[in-house]
Amino acid sequence: MPRSPLETSALKVLIEYQQVERRIGELAEELAADYAGSSPLLIGLLNGAVQFMMALIDRLPEELLARLDYDFIGVSSYQGRESTGQIKLTKDLVVAAAGRDVLIVDGIVDRGRSLDFVLAKTKSQQPLSLKTCVLLNKRVHKEFPVPIDYCGFEVEDAFVVGYGMDCDQHYRALRHIAVIEHAKGELE
Repeated sequence: MPRSPLETSALKVLIEYQQVERRIGELAEELAADYAGSSPLLIGLLNGAVQFMMALIDRLPEELLARLDYDFIGVSSYQGRESTGQIKLTKDLVVAAAGRDVLIVDGIVDRGRSLDFVLAKTKSQQPLSLKTCVLLNKRVHKEFPVPIDYCGFEVEDAFVVGYGMDCDQHYRALRHIAVIEHAKGELE
């Protein structure tokens, strides 16, 4: 029976829970100011953005909450720790983006492939405005250069988990962000 990543890897905390929470509060303040008077639509990328997006929404002021809508879109390009290079749509939007101020919320941007796909799909609906908000932006060459309007943290090129990010569905619920360190002798 194959061993799970839990058995073969160790975790090193990269960003503590308190830092994540503080930064999300700062992002919520920026969004509240920028979307004052607007009725935005927030679109989260499943599953990695769920925890981040819900924490962000939780910190927005009541007057903005009364006007905003949110929805999720499911895209997948990873199998384990490797990208397949192909985007698969696993859940489409229910709420229309046409004529709305739209904010795409993602947990992490690596090469930009998934976010580029979602941006193009959303642009085709002709939103009033379209911006992005990501918790983590990897400092790597973007194969698909995407605009990042709001960013929680810049991180090095490492496989990170926690606060929504996973490795084969493990570690997603961690409240901090960690790096997977390989067990001795394990090949990357």
